Amino acid sequence: MMEALEGKEVAIHFLDGTSVRGGVLKETGDKYLKYVTEYQEMYIPITSIQAVTLDIKEHVHPRIGFAQ
Repeated sequence: MMEALEGKEVAIHFLDGTSVRGGVLKETGDKYLKYVTEYQEMYIPITSIQAVTLDIKEHVHPRIGFAQ
């Protein structure tokens, strides 16, 4: 199932409540994922991951204020 996300920009959420985002899932394996950002190449154990999310729509932030 994780193979379908290879090559896509995903966010990885860990069991301890932290997360990483802005990187691409390069490789998936039985025990590790290879996750690459602009600055790092990470090998993440599958057992430390709570969720992997893929943004399918860009977030639109509402405008605040009176200026046009």
